[in-house]
Amino acid sequence: MRDVFAGQRGNAVLRRLAGEQVIWLTTVGPDGQPVPSPVWFIWEGDSFLIYSRPDALKLRNISANPKVSLNLDGDGNGGEIVVVSGEAEVEQEAPAANEHVQYAARYSEGFNRLQMTPDQFAEGYSVAIRVRPTAYRSY
Repeated sequence: MRDVFAGQRGNAVLRRLAGEQVIWLTTVGPDGQPVPSPVWFIWEGDSFLIYSRPDALKLRNISANPKVSLNLDGDGNGGEIVVVSGEAEVEQEAPAANEHVQYAARYSEGFNRLQMTPDQFAEGYSVAIRVRPTAYRSY
């Protein structure tokens, strides 16, 4: 797989991915309508890992059409926009969210805000989604 984020601009995107807590995952509904959802994520060097509730609409959408986009919020002035195109799939081999050391550390404060333990979060968000980027744009 080629490095989608190669080069200077890609390095800036990677820095954003390391620091951001939320990314917008947009799936495509059965009627062709884009369906954006804010999600927690971790960048694992060549793909994104996202955890979902098993009854989430995003999973049905991905099953029917794996093409997705991921978007980072801009700086409020039209800059620092990042849009990543990719393909998503449910990943059976991913560790549970509470067993993924980097993910659990990254979102420990988020678990507390939700008044959930890492184990409770992993039980509720038990489906792993893997997104492999195919292209990106940044402004």
